[in-house]
Amino acid sequence: MKDVLPSRSSSTGTRTCRPVRDTDELAVHHRIRRHVFVEEQGLFPDDDRDVHDDDPATVHVLGLVDGQPAGTVRLYPLAGELWKGDRLAVLAEQRHSGIGGPLVRFAVATAAERGGRRMDATVQAVNTAFFVGLGWTPVGEPVEHLGVPHQAMTIGF
Repeated sequence: MKDVLPSRSSSTGTRTCRPVRDTDELAVHHRIRRHVFVEEQGLFPDDDRDVHDDDPATVHVLGLVDGQPAGTVRLYPLAGELWKGDRLAVLAEQRHSGIGGPLVRFAVATAAERGGRRMDATVQAVNTAFFVGLGWTPVGEPVEHLGVPHQAMTIGF
């Protein structure tokens, strides 16, 4: 897969998404997640890492704006052709840069490239319309998760 999917220049800069390349980039990936999910949103007490972070099948993705780390997402296979996308995190100062959509699209394209046919995600309910705009479909009603309403979503490809 190309590193850039999509990459374009605009008033918000060049956006690039790619899997982390080394342990330093993985550390940046985790720092962004920790900043967003622990420090900013308070969803986790100390760290948001779990067993999926240590699984070699997990793909950790960095989103860059003008070459600077701006956001993350991770994805991993669940069963057969089903993949899970989660831990989408964009730094507050980059939330208007347009990196969120490319991160989600990159995760879906990466799963498809690796044999996936569907991806599921559970997103904060306030982000439901964003995901619908990217072609995802809500599943069921929102439920409380980590003290915040979340919506199950799915996309076929």
